[in-house]
Amino acid sequence: MKIAFAAAAVLALAVASAPAQAQFSKKKNDPQGSAGGANAQNTGANLETCDEPMGTIAVVEEQEGDWYRYLTTDMRLPSTVPVIRMLIQQSNCFVVVERGRAMQNMMQERALQDSGEMRAGSNFGKGQMVAADYTVSPSINFSQKNAGGIGGALGHFGGALGAVGALAGGLKFGKAETMLTMIDNRSGVQIGVAMGAAKKTSFGLGGGGFGSSGFGALGGYSNTAEGKTIAAAFGEAYNNLVRAMREYKPQQVKGGLGKGGTLKVGD
Repeated sequence: MKIAFAAAAVLALAVASAPAQAQFSKKKNDPQGSAGGANAQNTGANLETCDEPMGTIAVVEEQEGDWYRYLTTDMRLPSTVPVIRMLIQQSNCFVVVERGRAMQNMMQERALQDSGEMRAGSNFGKGQMVAADYTVSPSINFSQKNAGGIGGALGHFGGALGAVGALAGGLKFGKAETMLTMIDNRSGVQIGVAMGAAKKTSFGLGGGGFGSSGFGALGGYSNTAEGKTIAAAFGEAYNNLVRAMREYKPQQVKGGLGKGGTLKVGD
């Protein structure tokens, strides 16, 4: 009982003396709202939009990267793909096509059609799938802050105090830098790249409240400071990518792309 009381007291003191969580105004870049076809509702006020799409696009995550392991294991946040796909559809600058896990379901429906199990007129025949003109790949660089302070000190006690220390310390990073890389799927040429960044406070409570275990659990991109920071950084990166694509001019190589180049080796 004494340990629990001490833990609560120290946590209350930590909260009272800590900086406020990063604030994300709806006037900024944080993803929000919804989209249906070319129409969107309640989007971030700064989201870049287009009168008509520039092509179709797939979002593919490099899940073997260190950043992805840190994101999903240490920070317990989900894939970034849904956030980026929502930004893209809300902007109406590209039409999103599925190339992720739902592809398995798409192919399953076609397999059922081929097996004869579907009703007549289900219309899952060949020649209907839309090609992805482009692929965009996200990545994140975390600027890690010192893991010391109140949370680090509490962590040395172990047990209940150690758990509170993990909660109070949070998974700290001072800044999230995101990058979106865009390639042309037919040629494999990179046609665009853009960066975005957002900061958060160094003191994090995880944002998920107290769960069944008695301590906080990290939530998603809408209810944790870490998640909101990353989402806002991707919002900025996507805006920068759209602005770059509006001014797009293809790179030209004398003699043609992939035909030897102009840097020759000696005899």
